Amino acid sequence: MHRRRVWPAWARPSDIADLLRLSGPIAVSRAAMMLMGLTDVIVLGQNAPGELPFVLNSWLPIGVSLGLTIGLLMGVSVLTAELAGVGKAEESGRIFRRGIRFSLWFGGVLTLAIFFLVGPMFRGLGFEESVASGTASVSKILGFGLIGHMLTHVAGSYLEALRRPLVVTAIMYAGVLINLVIDLAVVAGWWGMPKLGADGVAIATTGTRWFLVLLFLPAVWWFTPGFKPSPEGPPEENRRQFSVGYGMAVSNIAEWGGFNFTFVIATWISTAATTVYGMSIHVIGFCFMAFLGLGTATSVRVAEAYGRKNADEVREASRLGIVAGVIIGVVLGILVYTFQAPLAGLLVKSEAEVAGVSIRPELIPLVGFTAFVIVFDGLQNVASMALRAQNVIWTPTFIHLGSYFLIMIPATWYFGLYQGGGAMGMMQGVLIASMIAGLLQTGLLEMKAARRLRPARRQTV
Repeated sequence: MHRRRVWPAWARPSDIADLLRLSGPIAVSRAAMMLMGLTDVIVLGQNAPGELPFVLNSWLPIGVSLGLTIGLLMGVSVLTAELAGVGKAEESGRIFRRGIRFSLWFGGVLTLAIFFLVGPMFRGLGFEESVASGTASVSKILGFGLIGHMLTHVAGSYLEALRRPLVVTAIMYAGVLINLVIDLAVVAGWWGMPKLGADGVAIATTGTRWFLVLLFLPAVWWFTPGFKPSPEGPPEENRRQFSVGYGMAVSNIAEWGGFNFTFVIATWISTAATTVYGMSIHVIGFCFMAFLGLGTATSVRVAEAYGRKNADEVREASRLGIVAGVIIGVVLGILVYTFQAPLAGLLVKSEAEVAGVSIRPELIPLVGFTAFVIVFDGLQNVASMALRAQNVIWTPTFIHLGSYFLIMIPATWYFGLYQGGGAMGMMQGVLIASMIAGLLQTGLLEMKAARRLRPARRQTV
């Protein structure tokens, strides 16, 4: 008798198809967010590249606020997926509404803090007055869109956890179109509108956030039980909904705060270095959306298996995400390296100068170098999201803190400012931090899988 061969998940067509079916639309919808940012950079780079540092530095307070809240709201996706995994999706409305209430009050607190604190903060960082005031103005405008971003994140995560990713994708690309129209109006000056530069970019971003709210909430009403009555959950559910994201919140602060603080270091070097470095980081960020989609899909599949208490499925879903992450990272890296010159040409005009420095010749090799960062940056995201879906919270967080605060910030300062390497030296520091984060998160995930595998083998002896 021939025993039927059991394939691992990364080679099993049914598992691969399920991952792609979920991650593809999520990646495309997540890419919409970065596409909005990339559109901002392109339109501003073509019209007022000298104001790009205002937008980049404004994301230090905005990015940290978003990273904190997105982490704390991770429980919307995880708990909804767990309920769906055990056939109780109709009870998940309370999870969604809890996330909405949190977004309204916590987002309001953060908006007030940003409005009153950003001016003194940027002056305290030693920026020139023109840079400090321009950055503070952009930050305040973006702050008014913070609640809108949180509401759309809650609604989008909830729809995706209930396997409605195509709805999210359609809405997000409506947002891309609106963002582009506003950018062309108030940044490029189309249709006779005044050119507002960096402030115009912030207006486009904030306006798009609230436009998306008007689309997402009716979609939740129509396609999900989000607004329908649901029974009360277990006593610990409220605490767990937010505690499951504590680690991710701290990790996001570390990663997003770390990356955004590197723009401050670049500004200490020069506004030209900030412009070139910021454009190349947006290339990484756009590619990262593929990994965010893959990581979200992996976490949903892991959470569903975890809710069913099936250790084998948890392990296989985690490993499939890692294998897919490596393949996608290598492919994206090759594409970016191959097309580094056209990508630089898309981001900035050939004759553009900032502070007397020609931008495009500096940008081309930096874009090519990002190919190496992309692989490891994506890997750490997929691995950490798979771990948190198994309720492994703090170890991935400590890895993020160590990599992006204790390593990346000093490394970018050392290679970029102290050693005089400029934007390329800073990118080398980013690569070192991303390699450490990616390898450690993946190693931790595999150690957890191996611990679950060994008892199962002993039982079959």
